[in-house]
Amino acid sequence: MSFQIHALAPEPFAPLFDLPQRELAKHLAVRRIAAANPGFVCRVSLQDAEVGEPLLLIHYTHQGAATPYRASHAIFVRRDVARASLAVGEVPEALRNRVLSLRAFDCDGMMVAADLCDGLRLETSLAAQLAEPGAAYVHIHFAKFGCYAARADPV
Repeated sequence: MSFQIHALAPEPFAPLFDLPQRELAKHLAVRRIAAANPGFVCRVSLQDAEVGEPLLLIHYTHQGAATPYRASHAIFVRRDVARASLAVGEVPEALRNRVLSLRAFDCDGMMVAADLCDGLRLETSLAAQLAEPGAAYVHIHFAKFGCYAARADPV
Protein backbone atom coordinates (compact mmCIF):
# COMPACT_ATOMS: atom_id res chain seq x y z
CA MET A 1 0.00 0.00 0.00
CA SER A 2 1.30 3.47 -0.87
CA PHE A 3 1.82 6.02 1.88
CA GLN A 4 2.86 9.60 2.39
CA ILE A 5 4.67 10.87 5.49
CA HIS A 6 3.65 14.28 6.82
CA ALA A 7 5.71 16.63 8.99
CA LEU A 8 4.20 19.19 11.34
CA ALA A 9 3.36 22.68 10.10
CA PRO A 10 5.73 25.40 11.38
CA GLU A 11 3.07 28.09 12.01
CA PRO A 12 1.90 26.96 15.48
CA PHE A 13 5.48 26.99 16.76
CA ALA A 14 6.83 30.18 15.14
CA PRO A 15 5.58 32.63 17.81
CA LEU A 16 7.19 30.60 20.60
CA PHE A 17 10.77 31.26 19.49
CA ASP A 18 10.67 34.94 20.55
CA LEU A 19 9.12 34.35 23.95
CA PRO A 20 11.17 34.80 27.13
CA GLN A 21 11.78 31.60 29.10
CA ARG A 22 9.06 32.42 31.64
CA GLU A 23 6.47 32.62 28.83
CA LEU A 24 7.87 29.52 27.11
CA ALA A 25 7.30 27.58 30.32
CA LYS A 26 3.58 28.39 30.12
CA HIS A 27 3.60 26.50 26.80
CA LEU A 28 5.52 23.59 28.34
CA ALA A 29 8.54 24.48 26.20
CA VAL A 30 12.25 25.06 26.82
CA ARG A 31 15.22 26.07 24.70
CA ARG A 32 17.84 23.45 23.86
CA ILE A 33 21.04 23.28 21.81
CA ALA A 34 21.66 20.24 19.61
CA ALA A 35 24.54 18.35 21.20
CA ALA A 36 24.91 15.62 18.57
CA ASN A 37 24.04 14.79 15.00
CA PRO A 38 22.11 12.61 14.63
CA GLY A 39 20.16 13.17 17.79
CA PHE A 40 17.73 16.11 17.63
CA VAL A 41 15.12 15.67 14.90
CA CYS A 42 12.99 18.69 14.01
CA ARG A 43 9.38 17.58 13.50
CA VAL A 44 8.80 20.35 10.96
CA SER A 45 11.74 19.68 8.63
CA LEU A 46 12.15 16.00 9.59
CA GLN A 47 15.91 16.59 9.61
CA ASP A 48 18.48 16.27 12.36
CA ALA A 49 19.64 19.62 13.74
CA GLU A 50 23.32 20.45 13.34
CA VAL A 51 25.50 20.39 16.47
CA GLY A 52 25.17 23.75 18.21
CA GLU A 53 21.88 24.62 16.52
CA PRO A 54 19.17 26.04 18.82
CA LEU A 55 15.81 24.28 19.09
CA LEU A 56 12.69 24.35 21.16
CA LEU A 57 11.69 21.25 23.10
CA ILE A 58 7.91 21.44 23.25
CA HIS A 59 5.14 19.37 24.78
CA TYR A 60 2.93 18.42 21.82
CA THR A 61 -0.42 16.61 21.61
CA HIS A 62 -0.02 14.35 18.60
CA GLN A 63 -3.09 12.19 19.19
CA GLY A 64 -5.87 14.55 20.15
CA ALA A 65 -8.78 12.15 19.68
CA ALA A 66 -11.07 11.80 22.70
CA THR A 67 -10.20 8.13 23.22
CA PRO A 68 -8.10 6.16 25.69
CA TYR A 69 -5.26 6.60 23.15
CA ARG A 70 -5.14 10.39 23.47
CA ALA A 71 -1.40 11.11 23.67
CA SER A 72 1.27 13.78 23.86
CA HIS A 73 5.03 13.92 24.28
CA ALA A 74 8.04 16.16 23.81
CA ILE A 75 9.18 17.13 20.30
CA PHE A 76 12.01 19.26 18.91
CA VAL A 77 11.38 22.13 16.52
CA ARG A 78 13.92 24.34 14.73
CA ARG A 79 13.32 27.98 13.91
CA ASP A 80 12.58 29.22 10.38
CA VAL A 81 12.68 25.86 8.63
CA ALA A 82 10.46 24.78 5.79
CA ARG A 83 7.96 22.01 6.38
CA ALA A 84 9.18 18.76 4.87
CA SER A 85 7.28 18.06 1.68
CA LEU A 86 7.77 14.39 0.98
CA ALA A 87 6.77 12.52 -2.15
CA VAL A 88 4.55 9.46 -1.97
CA GLY A 89 6.66 6.63 -0.58
CA GLU A 90 9.57 8.92 0.40
CA VAL A 91 11.24 8.32 3.77
CA PRO A 92 13.40 11.07 5.28
CA GLU A 93 16.91 10.12 6.43
CA ALA A 94 16.05 11.09 10.03
CA LEU A 95 13.56 8.20 10.11
CA ARG A 96 15.67 5.84 8.07
CA ASN A 97 18.52 5.54 10.60
CA ARG A 98 16.51 4.84 13.76
CA VAL A 99 14.38 2.15 15.38
CA LEU A 100 10.76 3.22 15.11
CA SER A 101 7.46 2.43 16.75
CA LEU A 102 4.42 2.41 14.48
CA ARG A 103 0.88 2.84 15.79
CA ALA A 104 -2.05 2.50 13.40
CA PHE A 105 -5.32 4.22 14.26
CA ASP A 106 -8.82 4.07 12.82
CA CYS A 107 -10.77 7.19 11.85
CA ASP A 108 -12.12 7.44 15.43
CA GLY A 109 -8.62 7.54 16.95
CA MET A 110 -8.66 3.98 18.27
CA MET A 111 -5.47 1.97 17.86
CA VAL A 112 -5.88 -1.01 15.57
CA ALA A 113 -2.26 -2.20 15.26
CA ALA A 114 1.26 -1.48 16.48
CA ASP A 115 4.75 -2.67 15.66
CA LEU A 116 8.45 -1.89 15.97
CA CYS A 117 10.63 -1.59 12.90
CA ASP A 118 14.08 -0.66 11.74
CA GLY A 119 13.87 2.57 9.76
CA LEU A 120 15.61 0.79 6.89
CA ARG A 121 12.43 -1.28 6.48
CA LEU A 122 9.90 1.49 7.10
CA GLU A 123 8.18 1.12 3.70
CA THR A 124 7.34 -2.53 4.33
CA SER A 125 6.24 -1.91 7.91
CA LEU A 126 4.03 1.07 6.99
CA ALA A 127 2.39 -0.92 4.22
CA ALA A 128 1.58 -3.70 6.69
CA GLN A 129 0.20 -1.28 9.28
CA LEU A 130 -1.96 0.55 6.75
CA ALA A 131 -3.28 -2.78 5.45
CA GLU A 132 -4.70 -3.62 8.88
CA PRO A 133 -8.52 -3.64 8.88
CA GLY A 134 -9.79 -0.18 9.81
CA ALA A 135 -6.40 1.54 9.71
CA ALA A 136 -6.80 5.18 8.62
CA TYR A 137 -3.32 6.52 9.47
CA VAL A 138 -0.12 5.61 11.30
CA HIS A 139 1.80 7.61 13.86
CA ILE A 140 5.55 7.08 13.67
CA HIS A 141 7.49 7.40 16.92
CA PHE A 142 11.17 7.16 17.78
CA ALA A 143 11.21 3.90 19.73
CA LYS A 144 14.07 4.76 22.08
CA PHE A 145 12.52 7.87 23.65
CA GLY A 146 8.93 7.30 22.53
CA CYS A 147 8.61 10.75 20.94
CA TYR A 148 6.21 11.39 18.09
CA ALA A 149 8.06 11.75 14.79
CA ALA A 150 5.50 12.05 11.97
CA ARG A 151 2.22 10.79 10.53
CA ALA A 152 1.80 8.49 7.54
CA ASP A 153 -1.41 8.38 5.53
CA PRO A 154 -2.46 5.94 2.82
CA VAL A 155 -2.32 7.29 -0.72
